Order: sequence, then structure tokens, then C-alpha cells
Amino acid sequence: METTPELQLDYPCHWEYKLVLSVEHNVTTLVQEILEERIHEVRKSQNSTKGNYASYTLRVLVHNADDRKMLFHLLKSHQHIKFVL
Repeated sequence: METTPELQLDYPCHWEYKLVLSVEHNVTTLVQEILEERIHEVRKSQNSTKGNYASYTLRVLVHNADDRKMLFHLLKSHQHIKFVL
């Protein structure tokens, strides 16, 4: 059984998450709810074929692996965010 090797990153570093959510929700508001005062950048990527969903790239400074994973979990568990990569 193979295990996935841990990423070897030099922390702190900027990390990007890809977010997918319904176009009816404001990505800026959602991300602000989760990140609060953390400095971040959100860039729109694209809309789904039918225009119901939009994807965004969220760039934020992470301080260590636990911080990076915790942010992933917070984003993933938000009720209006459909997918996080």
C-alpha cells in the first residue's frame, strides 16, 4: 500500500485553492466570512457551460502545513462552496 508523500514546501508561502460555487452566491462575501482579516486575492476563472456555477482561484499566505489543511477544510465545509481543489 503506497502512501502519498507530504509536500515539501518552504513556509510561509502563498497557496492557491480552486473554488467552485453557484453564481447566485458572492465569492467575495463567502471568502471574507472564512478568512476574516487574512489578506487574500480572489480571481475569477470561468463559468460552467450552463452558467450555473463559477470557479475562482483563491490565493492566500499559509504559515505551515496545518494552516494550509485547516483552510482547505474550512473552505470545503462551507455550505455554499460546491468544490475545493
